[in-house]
Amino acid sequence: MAESIKDKVAIIGMGCTKFGELWDKDAYDLVIDASYDAFDDAGVGPKDIQAAWVGTVMGSTATQLSVPLKLDYIPVTRMENVCATGMESLRAAAFALVAKAYDLVLAVGFEKLKDTGYGGLPMAVQSGGSEKWHPVIGSGDSAPGRYAMAATRYFHRFGLSQEEGKRTLAKISVKSHHNGFLNPRAHLRMEVTEEQVMKAPMIAWPLGLFDACGVTDGASAAVLCRTEDARKFTDEFVTIKGFGLSTGPGMGKVRTDYDYTHWEETQRAAKQAYTEAGVKDPRKEISMCEVHDCFSIAEMITYEDLGMCEKGKAKQDIEAGELSLTGKHPFNVGGGLKSFGHPVGASGIREIFEGYVELLGKAEQPERQLKNVNLALGHNQGGNPGRFICSICIVGHP
Repeated sequence: MAESIKDKVAIIGMGCTKFGELWDKDAYDLVIDASYDAFDDAGVGPKDIQAAWVGTVMGSTATQLSVPLKLDYIPVTRMENVCATGMESLRAAAFALVAKAYDLVLAVGFEKLKDTGYGGLPMAVQSGGSEKWHPVIGSGDSAPGRYAMAATRYFHRFGLSQEEGKRTLAKISVKSHHNGFLNPRAHLRMEVTEEQVMKAPMIAWPLGLFDACGVTDGASAAVLCRTEDARKFTDEFVTIKGFGLSTGPGMGKVRTDYDYTHWEETQRAAKQAYTEAGVKDPRKEISMCEVHDCFSIAEMITYEDLGMCEKGKAKQDIEAGELSLTGKHPFNVGGGLKSFGHPVGASGIREIFEGYVELLGKAEQPERQLKNVNLALGHNQGGNPGRFICSICIVGHP
């Protein structure tokens, strides 16, 4: 019979670079910086690592981790699962420990998106039997176009006027930028007002410039071992409580009855993770959430699909400040993809990094240190509405 992973794996060290337009660093620099942060935190070195996993979407092979870290001749595996890539690296590393294949492992996520030259993420299309990347300009099937459809459908279904809906989304962006402003590692460290968000250049109505995450470089890393071995390295660690991974049928793009107002993949992945972690009431038990807010509407719908807001009632919680840094259910404490940035392969581990520092009381700015943090949830969603992969990880105190 399958067993829960709850408390079987410990994260004993984590690292994260500053995210941004890092023109003076290449992929090797980012991998080294994040990994050595994690090594130093755990009190280990690269020679102690027995196996490693590296997540990157635009990168090439596992040598992009093994070469800069000199992980010569040990198993190193490259992972790719679109925006769920970083979380997948962490999941693979954790299950290798549970299987007792290794005792000490490394998971890294990185991306050098600015070097691609694209103003946004390229789109993947099938061509001649192989998948190729190229930019799609002015396409209704672009990521902004699909999420814009989700936003307008949500407004319609739950009775929000265009003004009400857009202003509700603006409040999410203002919150995320405030949190990122307080985070020295964030890419877009700037406060914005609701009016700035409302009047920003339009991308795909109702989503404007401040409703979308940026194109970012960065890396994040985690050192893991089995929980019974953790105190050999450190007294400060967190344990993994549960994982969830859901891959949808991908037919929403062609179904006329696809409703756009909930992410089924997120609901299914959350159920898996909650079951493993023993979470019965996420609104009461989850202390903080770092979620995939590639667009403000994505965060809003995720509030509800994680069970943190009642369906169709997220607007009330947003206006009441329930999801802010000082609210009862803080979301995207680090700034989210919106402000922290979204180097695709790095985002999943970066989200867990936020939970890790909050759980251990290591937030770099006092204003960002939450109180009474017990469980932290990370959520990644790859693809577009109608064709999603969702990965969730919950971490907490041992």
